[in-house]
Amino acid sequence: MEEPLFAREELLRVLPHRPPFLFVDRVIELQPHKFIVAERDLRPEEPQFAGHFPGRPVMPGVLVAEALAQASGLLLALSDKLKAPQASGPPKMFYLAATNLKFTHPALPGDTLVLRAAREGVFSRLFRFSVEATAGPNLVATGSLTLASVSEPA
Repeated sequence: MEEPLFAREELLRVLPHRPPFLFVDRVIELQPHKFIVAERDLRPEEPQFAGHFPGRPVMPGVLVAEALAQASGLLLALSDKLKAPQASGPPKMFYLAATNLKFTHPALPGDTLVLRAAREGVFSRLFRFSVEATAGPNLVATGSLTLASVSEPA
């Protein structure tokens, strides 16, 4: 495995998520403000595999979608961090919508989920991404999602 551009410790500085709800382990490719490629190792001991489904564990689709949203948020946060390293913290982003997100193959314990997100457009505080998740040669999910930037209440 090649050295990641950003390892988990660096991601924890820009993402608000923490285990067990952190679904990105490393960033392996980044073209600021354009696209990102990140990875998530699906560890058999993770809690979702115990109940989804006993005897035939599968990564829940909603968690694959969350991993794609986190990768999309990292595209924005890391792009901003590279542009202004001294900036105060990442913007507050929330997963707003998934459009035509289709799941075509299960992601299994032991797989490395490869997460790709490309920024499609921006409208005010809304950011739209084309996303794709793969595991080995298999397409796991594809579609679009939207993140919203929100400011803290005064």
